[in-house]
Amino acid sequence: MSSGEAPTELGSKKIGSLLKQYAVPAIIAMTASSLYNMVDSIFIGHIPGIGTLALSGISVCFPLMNISAALGTLVGVGASTMISVLLGRMDYKKSSLVLSNALTLNILIGLLFTLVTLVWINPILTFFGASENTLALARDYMFILAAGNIITHLYFGLNSIIRASGNPKTAMYLTIFTVTTNAVLDPLFIFTFGLGIRGAALATILCQAMALGYTLFYFSRKKSVVHFRGRVFSINWPIAKESLAVGMGPFLMNLAGCLVVLFVNRQLLNYGGDLAIGAHGILHRISFIFIMITMGLNQGMQPIAGYNYGARLYSRVREVYKLTALWATGVLTLGFLVSEIIPMPVVMIFTNDPELEAIAAHGLRIGNCMLPIVGFQMITTNLFQSLGMVRKSIFLSLTRQLIFLLPLIYFLPGLFGGVDGVWWSFPISDALSSITTAFFAIQLIRRIDSVQDGDDPSLIGGTL
Repeated sequence: MSSGEAPTELGSKKIGSLLKQYAVPAIIAMTASSLYNMVDSIFIGHIPGIGTLALSGISVCFPLMNISAALGTLVGVGASTMISVLLGRMDYKKSSLVLSNALTLNILIGLLFTLVTLVWINPILTFFGASENTLALARDYMFILAAGNIITHLYFGLNSIIRASGNPKTAMYLTIFTVTTNAVLDPLFIFTFGLGIRGAALATILCQAMALGYTLFYFSRKKSVVHFRGRVFSINWPIAKESLAVGMGPFLMNLAGCLVVLFVNRQLLNYGGDLAIGAHGILHRISFIFIMITMGLNQGMQPIAGYNYGARLYSRVREVYKLTALWATGVLTLGFLVSEIIPMPVVMIFTNDPELEAIAAHGLRIGNCMLPIVGFQMITTNLFQSLGMVRKSIFLSLTRQLIFLLPLIYFLPGLFGGVDGVWWSFPISDALSSITTAFFAIQLIRRIDSVQDGDDPSLIGGTL
């Protein structure tokens, strides 16, 4: 399919083949994306003299980085979901309006985030768990990322729109380019140029800037099915409102993730100090690989589900959901096996500090013991978002990240003797949120089964 053709195969091609076609590039892209922080951590963890504290320093930056990601998904995911549905309706003009909206909103929100972060960076990092030992390292890393935040926002937001417009391979190649280039620049900037932790952040921003340059070129071509038309920098407020409403679910999920990491860091600092925070950073990065693969499956499912929902082909929506949930369960089962069977060899990739290795391996075994059931929860939440069921998507997003997890982080340390209580809060919240999600999923599938292809979507409950 050329870039100028509408992705009509989404409504006719076999679902299994479509999911492979769209999910595999997305999985490769998301896996490669997860290697950003992983590569940074591997090199940073081996900086002579400061590696262990540097890992704790960048772990403190997680909440702030999650806020940035949350703001990016608020715009990018909402826009890409709308575009998928609009392409199912063959509405190319409105699709381009959504694209221009996404560009302008990302710029405005990115600039605001940068301004707030740079002005109050020290108190923010201290609030997020930086100690006297890690504040300077965290500031060196986060200052550069915040300064280049608008590049990050635009690159990731527009990349998801490339995928949604029927060109998942282009989105994948751009992500692979940024990751491989980052892997080359990291040791050069960190060790050869002697920039240390600042070199890792600078390498990340430069790679994203190069990829963004091509992305803007891609959307400037008229042969692209979704491209800039008329005024590029403009906001259509009705479209903006609709797009932001759709993106609110993943936005709140990421924002909740930020709050959780904030409270996790503070609890770990109270009970285990800087090493416990560093251990959580390692656990987060290892788990993130498998979570990002599942998010790749989500991104592969989203344009298929959105298009067929827009085309009123509900049987295909049900089929792609079930298949994606099955694949996601398999991926996270693999993550569970790695965490339980070989935690120490995996942890040793990041650090050569024996004490940190022991804490991280122990936390990995406990924290990921319920990982297989997380995939179903993530896929179901994304399906509600793809169908425009914003409130349910938001609620399910919050159950795992906030509603169940946050109270457990403060309640369980008293039962499990400190740090172990923090580790156990993860699997228990995973179990509770999956049970809740199953209740909503059963109801949705029953409603989809009760309608025929071509029926009014209001019979299911979607809003797009």
